[in-house]
Amino acid sequence: MAKAILYDTTKCTACRACQVACKGWNELPAEVTTNRGTYENPADLSPTTWLKMKFREIEPGGKVRWLFTRRSCMHCTDAGCVKVCPSKALYHHELGFVAYNKDLCTGCGYCIEACPFDVPRSDRNLLTGIAKMDKCTLCTTPGLDRIAEGWEPACVKTCPTNALQYDDRDKLVAEGRKRVDSLRDAGWANANLYGENELGGLHVMYVLDDHPSVYELPVNPQISAATVAWQDAIQPLGWAVGGLTVLGLGLNYMVARANINREKEKKDVAGS
Repeated sequence: MAKAILYDTTKCTACRACQVACKGWNELPAEVTTNRGTYENPADLSPTTWLKMKFREIEPGGKVRWLFTRRSCMHCTDAGCVKVCPSKALYHHELGFVAYNKDLCTGCGYCIEACPFDVPRSDRNLLTGIAKMDKCTLCTTPGLDRIAEGWEPACVKTCPTNALQYDDRDKLVAEGRKRVDSLRDAGWANANLYGENELGGLHVMYVLDDHPSVYELPVNPQISAATVAWQDAIQPLGWAVGGLTVLGLGLNYMVARANINREKEKKDVAGS
């Protein structure tokens, strides 16, 4: 049974307890932050910040209104990052979300380009020169796997207003639709359940009281044509070329070996 997270923007107070819980459970170091004239910190996602609450101030009808958005991996069913990952470091967990084996990451950066939500972040070790990507693993990092223990993700566990829920995806879709209906009945005509169908269905869905664009979410997220070309043409061609190269080297070795043996036989015959 596929699992998911439902985030209700109308219940969120942006307390950022989820940010703290994410860092605490996943043993991620704190970042140096600066006063940028906002309660929002740090400035963006990073290799050590996998979840960040985004604050946005709007003035509909001349009245100031705060919007809060959870920024993290959306765990797409049709995930561009999984499609382009050449080492299979990114893959779909048996429960549907996008899992990650950092040990297999080559630091190629293809996943960063393929993500329509601008989530993966990469960092390069200046001493070794090795680059690695990082993102939310839905608390399934080896040695820190809450899901395997039957627990909910750390961000969900710590949310004081129940703005975050973790359950079977089908149940959360039904719950999300119910909340959207209530919002529309209350006058929020543009209320919607974001993620129910996008990219094959997201495993992090949002209950929004307004259009996705108001929350600066892509209205119709798509995997780029370059990503599709990589999966369907370039990568298979690369494997084919690589296979032919190996085959060619093998044949070359066999021919060279045969010639060596033939010359040796001639010398043996001449010597006798």
